[in-house]
Amino acid sequence: MKTFKFTKIALLAFLTFGLISCSDDDDGGDVVEPTNTIADFVAGNPDYSSLAAALEVTGLDATLDGTANFTVFAPNNAAFNTFLSDNGFSSLSEVPEDVLTEILLNHVQEGEIMSGDLSTGYIESMATGMASEEALSMYINTDDGVTINGVSSVTTADVEVDNGIIHAVDAVIGLPDITTFATADPNFDILVQALTREESFSFVETLMMTEDPAPFTVFAPTNDAFVALLSELELAALGDIPTETLDATLQYHVVTAANVRSGDLADGMAVTTLLGEDFTVNLGDDVVITDGRGRTSTVIAADVQANNGVIHVLDTVLLPPAAE
Repeated sequence: MKTFKFTKIALLAFLTFGLISCSDDDDGGDVVEPTNTIADFVAGNPDYSSLAAALEVTGLDATLDGTANFTVFAPNNAAFNTFLSDNGFSSLSEVPEDVLTEILLNHVQEGEIMSGDLSTGYIESMATGMASEEALSMYINTDDGVTINGVSSVTTADVEVDNGIIHAVDAVIGLPDITTFATADPNFDILVQALTREESFSFVETLMMTEDPAPFTVFAPTNDAFVALLSELELAALGDIPTETLDATLQYHVVTAANVRSGDLADGMAVTTLLGEDFTVNLGDDVVITDGRGRTSTVIAADVQANNGVIHVLDTVLLPPAAE
């Protein structure tokens, strides 16, 4: 079972969250039971005043003060200050309320999720992005503590309150774009190397966009898929693939102006890619793609939802039709 690293001082400080005042009796003489909800917990700790203010502005404090159970990854004031600075805001009030709402929801899951329940892989937050009404994905990595989307780490775990669980984190978890998951998930290390191999490549800048040609649907090959391709092509390393060939191959894995989830696919569907060439979708026990050379690739993970598109993970690199 994975465990979180935290100091005794951090834990003692965090446990002071729940100190609240209450009267011994109400007007009728009955004892008033004190509450210690997620909202109470956050409001009771000065180091989380930015989070408390954000929850109040968006009305989410009422949600987290109710009886339904939630798990919250809670960023402190320092995390919010960094987030504001990095995004060009001088204060929390400058963040559009609809954007702030989704960012906060990107820290929340329904139900109680203890540290022992987390494992490396994708889960859903309660946020939705610009590309789809479906919940945004979060990439959890438990190889060394717990990291979310490659940008935020859990510093204190499993703080239990009346209506859920709080895990303190050291950074605000922004709305992820396609590149967020590509860089956070180590299964895409070689894909990232390919996308950034040449200075002339603009894949990273493009796949961070939230306007036209977004949204994107990306069919993303794993490291093993790239290793198999090099073997198939009888090449020793990624750098041995000619630039023009690599560029065309990468474009062949991207669909623009469409957030195509697995439920949108149909048997025999021809999919037109950024390259301008098609591949064919075949539905059966698995989603199988036939590329321009008659080769097949299986979707081994689907519907990794980002703010600006969706990723489907492939076990084989697709190749466009051979040049005549």
